[in-house]
Amino acid sequence: MNRQLQLDHFSLALHRRAIDALRADPTPAALLISREVDLYPAMHPERADLIDGAIGMHSSFHETFGYFADGVGPETPDLHDLALSKCVAGREKDADFVRELPRSDLLSAVILKERLAQLDSAKYPLEHIGVWIDRRNSEAKANP
Repeated sequence: MNRQLQLDHFSLALHRRAIDALRADPTPAALLISREVDLYPAMHPERADLIDGAIGMHSSFHETFGYFADGVGPETPDLHDLALSKCVAGREKDADFVRELPRSDLLSAVILKERLAQLDSAKYPLEHIGVWIDRRNSEAKANP
């Protein structure tokens, strides 16, 4: 691992709503499970790329331990942005997370749809993503 990376101080990139989710009693398990964490090198923001290289996705660290970190900047997305990125990816592993947010009153489906409408329709299949969002919301309501 890069020596500079070892010496840095890091801040976990958590949004206030994410912190609220962790304080929930009990915290929904689907919100606690992840193979990645965002790290912001607060003392040296320019070193975020070092995180990706040393312990990021597809690094030897990731291959050895099964989890990884992404170096991020100070512009940490809010929980709706995080959920939308998971909806865009549309992976089954993200469905539990996205489904749990409205179930736990941590996400507004209205705001999520507003954020979806802001995406570039030439780049993203907005209708397909919208259906995926609606399905997760329906599943959340069906199993409170």
